Amino acid sequence: MKYLYLFFAFFMLTSCSKEDLGPMGLKHGQEVEVTVDHRYGAIDERHWLLPNKEPLEYNIHGFDEREAGYIYKVKATVHLDRSDPPIQDGTSHWLNFTEIISKEKYEGNEPFEIGLIQSYIPGGPVIMLAKEAESYFFSSNIQLTFHDEAIGDQLEEIWQHNKEIHEAYTIDGNYKETKWQSIRATVTHDPDNFGKAYLVSHIELTE
Repeated sequence: MKYLYLFFAFFMLTSCSKEDLGPMGLKHGQEVEVTVDHRYGAIDERHWLLPNKEPLEYNIHGFDEREAGYIYKVKATVHLDRSDPPIQDGTSHWLNFTEIISKEKYEGNEPFEIGLIQSYIPGGPVIMLAKEAESYFFSSNIQLTFHDEAIGDQLEEIWQHNKEIHEAYTIDGNYKETKWQSIRATVTHDPDNFGKAYLVSHIELTE
């Protein structure tokens, strides 16, 4: 009977320890170091957990100083509390940004894709395009520039449709679905406004 109690106690301890671990074996409150991608908002944006550069399975919250076009090494703490109601991304685990260790400008010119329609939990598809004066903005803080007027026409079409959705909701409280399933824009960092703008070379609209 004594050994049965010991086995039961060991089982409870190991079960609790596993319960306390989040993705990648991280514990609540644990401090970690992360490399942050230069492609802010990219569809395949990548961050890595150091020191082994494992693909990060957490979102980072509170990193308001981040600028597109720079590769960061940052410190963050693990939030893992299953009693918390899910927030923006619908998960109960994420990293809270604490400080920047290093910041390095990306010197390449490799194109990448951003999604101008994104889905949120709770909620649904949202067009991530704003307009101020004659300028278009992705995710409200990165300007989208272009050299091809056809790209400008597409951005205006997307913006006008987004206005229709917001106006319909304001008038009668009904959400009007977007007429596209996805909008992918191929971009590079704009050298004339580095860190603040993406230069758009192609937009793919999928109904």
